[in-house]
Amino acid sequence: MHWKRWITALVGLPLLILLVLKGGPTLFALAIAAVAVIAMWEYFRIVLAEHSPRVPGYFLLWSYIAGAAVVLVVPYHGFQAVMALFALHLIGAAAMSILRYKQSTDAPAVVLKQVFGVLYIAGFLAFFVLLYHDPHGVHWVFFLFVVVAAGDTGAYYAGRTFGRRKLCPAVSPKKTVEGALGGLVGSLVLAVAYKLVFMPFLSLPGCVLFALLVGSVGQIGDLFESEFKRSAGVKDSSNLLPGHGGFLDRIDALLFALPVAYLLKEYLLT
Repeated sequence: MHWKRWITALVGLPLLILLVLKGGPTLFALAIAAVAVIAMWEYFRIVLAEHSPRVPGYFLLWSYIAGAAVVLVVPYHGFQAVMALFALHLIGAAAMSILRYKQSTDAPAVVLKQVFGVLYIAGFLAFFVLLYHDPHGVHWVFFLFVVVAAGDTGAYYAGRTFGRRKLCPAVSPKKTVEGALGGLVGSLVLAVAYKLVFMPFLSLPGCVLFALLVGSVGQIGDLFESEFKRSAGVKDSSNLLPGHGGFLDRIDALLFALPVAYLLKEYLLT
């Protein structure tokens, strides 16, 4: 399993770097919209599996369309358009729920899970596109990747080497306090290194603040997604990425990190 993890990373990382460096705003937004749809598909597989009768495909198609639209619209029309899309999605999901209610009284719960999925995944991923549209967008995107990836890797190896005290065993039995601290150290070290080489416009205190806050909320995002899987009794969101599980498993930390990174960049650090 460990070698599969590294092979997938070695294949995917160059493609990701190429997309950020050469893709341009339109291709980048389309790629993020595609990731949002795939991650929502995985999320719905987890949270809607318990519902009977099975939730019809057109319920989910409506959410996929809304999610992709949120990602693609936000850089050009702002959050006002996104709020309008969220409202339209809720209205459409509510209309569909009336038809489902004839078969099952779980219809309101299905709507809540639909709406939350679009907000949690597509709504948060939309901040990625906004970061990319900044004049220093390429560096902000890479900086965020470095902080989150270093935190994930640091937590994994620090936990394996030094882990003794369980962090939150009810949610994720293997995560430890030592691993969480190692993840923050990894985020901080790599963030400072990236800032010194590529981001001279960012102050050192700002870099430290970014690394610690984004690294911390990234770990919360990881644990939050684990709650869904734990409740559903599944290990991974899917098996699309060998050694890594699914797309949602790979971006769970990133989802929480993105809005915090954007707010820091937009209102405190520049």
